[in-house]
Amino acid sequence: MLSHQHRRLLCWVFAKWLCDPTPPGVSQLNLILLQQLPWIPAAAEMASAPKEAANTIALEEINTEGPEPPKGQKTFTVEEAVETIGFGRFHIALFLIMGSTGMVFFGYMVFSIVLGLLADRYGRWKILLLSFLWGAYFSLLTSFAPSYIWFVFLRTMVGGGVSGHSQGLIIKTEFLPTKYRGYMLPLSQVFWLVGSLLIIGLASVVNPTVGWRWLVRIASIPSIILIMVFKFIPESARYNVSTGNNAAALATLQRIAKMNQAAMPEGVLQEPPKERRGRFKDLVHPKYLRTTLQIWIIWLGIAFAYYGVILASTELLERDLGCTSRTPLSENPGPVSEESRSPCYCHPFGPSAYRTMIISTAGEIALNPLNILGINFLGRRLSLCITMGCTALFFLLLNICTSSAGITGFLFMLRALVSANFNTIYIYTAEVYPTTMRALGMGTSGSLCRVGAMVAPFISQVLMSASFLGALCLFSSVCVVCAISAFTLPIETKGRALQQVK
Repeated sequence: MLSHQHRRLLCWVFAKWLCDPTPPGVSQLNLILLQQLPWIPAAAEMASAPKEAANTIALEEINTEGPEPPKGQKTFTVEEAVETIGFGRFHIALFLIMGSTGMVFFGYMVFSIVLGLLADRYGRWKILLLSFLWGAYFSLLTSFAPSYIWFVFLRTMVGGGVSGHSQGLIIKTEFLPTKYRGYMLPLSQVFWLVGSLLIIGLASVVNPTVGWRWLVRIASIPSIILIMVFKFIPESARYNVSTGNNAAALATLQRIAKMNQAAMPEGVLQEPPKERRGRFKDLVHPKYLRTTLQIWIIWLGIAFAYYGVILASTELLERDLGCTSRTPLSENPGPVSEESRSPCYCHPFGPSAYRTMIISTAGEIALNPLNILGINFLGRRLSLCITMGCTALFFLLLNICTSSAGITGFLFMLRALVSANFNTIYIYTAEVYPTTMRALGMGTSGSLCRVGAMVAPFISQVLMSASFLGALCLFSSVCVVCAISAFTLPIETKGRALQQVK
């Protein structure tokens, strides 16, 4: 038989795999759904699934290189066009749509690299649409899950689609002028916060009345609606010129210029010759090897810290840590409830649980204004180094003997700091790689992020029970390593034009 502590660990590992980190909106939904799992009707063992005809989407490369411009003819690049057109209505509308697509789960790790590879080879728009349709379809199917096994399978498939949503960030990055990237990209966190608060509020009303299945169905409606406006989102002009499709890139840029009521640069669009795209060996090319390895370390460490905060919060609140009560729950005997006999010790959320989720979620945007200032005035590297260093400090402060309000304040700041860390590394990763490998770089980083997510529960739930200070020191040490890695990154992307080719 598994011990009490190990059963709780397995429950948390599964819960946090379902609720992989950013963006939090659907993460909160998954955590809420997990609480309802004991009430999913039992069903017979899943029979072998019938073979279904595979629907394949042809992803063909387009090569429509135009003739060389005549001698003396002015030329311009996409970078120059983006900077000349500037910021306007197009970018606002693009952010409103892209900000609504945020979700992430277990399947993210499996599909993140594959979809990143495909996006670099076949286009951001196609993969984003495919992943959005996939995620919405399987999310809706989840509400009809006849058993626990089907529930887990369908939520994993949702994650497979959601892993492609990072292409939305890449599209925004590739369309934004240099001076606006540091201001607009961090604001994506606002959409994640709004999504989180909406799903928590919706769950508090729908779950007690009509149940979790209707919660999933209602939560799927925005995704279905957003698919209808996908026509507005253009393919990245930078991607198009990397494939030699200058005509499509020019048409997109002219459309954006018209929408923003801005002028295009004079001359003919001219970019470097087409190169092969989406190759793993480019990530470890001598020019990017050090950058790639340090980025992977930072992504892994940030996810490790993110889960450390969440799971440490649970441990602290369960023990009512206030100086004297650091004894595990297993040492505090009490009445045995039906929920406590469950292998996962799951029980429905009550009003106080929803309030706690709202407060902790709000913490994830608390430092957003300071984060934006740091990114733009100190640079990506130094800003990330500072927030990672502060994260390390606040992990150690959790060991201080203080009141419940003090512990809540430390946890609130930690949530704000880890959110700022994610903001900065997302922006840096999208900016540092050239167009030919940008999506793959983001995909591999996102996959490494899940490794940190997988390790964190074992530290927070096992090591923390054996040595509270030891666990906090480990989390803090990882953050220090990430801070050093951030400070020593070889490339600063602040004010740097996006690179088109390696």
